[in-house]
Amino acid sequence: MAFDIKLLDIVACPLCKGKLDFVKADNILICHFDKLVYPINDSIPVLLEEQATPLAQD
Repeated sequence: MAFDIKLLDIVACPLCKGKLDFVKADNILICHFDKLVYPINDSIPVLLEEQATPLAQD
């Protein structure tokens, strides 16, 4: 079962309440404002601040 991208219309960053971007190749959600990466486990977004990792700066 894959992440349903229709969820992007209703999910938001728990910190800033902003839009999240889905990166299919890595199966993650990114908040560019807070520079955090949220994992997706078993097709379920884990939108907990303590589970987020900092967005790598390229």
